[in-house]
Amino acid sequence: MTALLPAALAAALLAASPAAPNAPARAPADPVQRGYAPVNGLRIYYELHGPAGAKGPPLVLLHGGGSSIDTSFASLLPALARHRRVIAFDQQGHGRTADLPDRPFTFEQSADDTAALLRHLGVARADLLGFSNGGTIALQVAVRHPALVRRLVVASAMVRRDGLAPQAWEAIRRGRLEDMPVELRQAYLAVAPHPDQLASFHAKSARRMLEFRDWPDAEVRSITVPVLVVAGDRDAVLPEHAVALTRMLPDARLAVLPATDHDGVVQRRVEWLGPMIEAFLDEP
Repeated sequence: MTALLPAALAAALLAASPAAPNAPARAPADPVQRGYAPVNGLRIYYELHGPAGAKGPPLVLLHGGGSSIDTSFASLLPALARHRRVIAFDQQGHGRTADLPDRPFTFEQSADDTAALLRHLGVARADLLGFSNGGTIALQVAVRHPALVRRLVVASAMVRRDGLAPQAWEAIRRGRLEDMPVELRQAYLAVAPHPDQLASFHAKSARRMLEFRDWPDAEVRSITVPVLVVAGDRDAVLPEHAVALTRMLPDARLAVLPATDHDGVVQRRVEWLGPMIEAFLDEP
């Protein structure tokens, strides 16, 4: 949700194992392509995963607030990229993408950055998977740039303030840098272009949440593409909110993962979530 909510730091990419002696040589794994894109005044760091010749639209990953590609999707990304093209990127001020000090973090701006990145990469239409803040961003992309979106997977995201547990709001209001999870702090310091901006990064992440306003029902209902709404039964975003969101969307289905907290939705339930996402995206 924000840097103030717990998250787990996982290993990033899988490496190919060497072939055994006298065994037929294995085809090398598809290399990950990495680059920086000039987008709306930013240099957005992005990665392209999966078979280059994969059919169908690519899947775009939108990480959580205070997080990055690695801290949100290290566990899930390899499973998703086995048979499809996957685009992952670090949002403004997150991960390897430098911040713009005079530009706040907003869900609307992040949605516009996502759309601009896709146009830069020559992607006319894509599927989007957003986790936590990234889920709210994915919904904003569908509202602001509907022609770019084919399907949405929205995990642990909210469109109303009362969708977030009261204890999570209390942690955000405290806004103390020392409350930032150690895993996220270490991950930021390890890859950020300007690690000295940690305090500013944390404050801007909290401010985006504190300034969040409820979405009008009509705006939610304007999202007509198929949506898979996912939540954990112990999530920081309340399961009741996920149910309400599913009922507001014109074409949505719901998955509530048992015995699963906020982190666990994308970090520790890959064996459940991966096949569900693939089945949803592959529907006719």
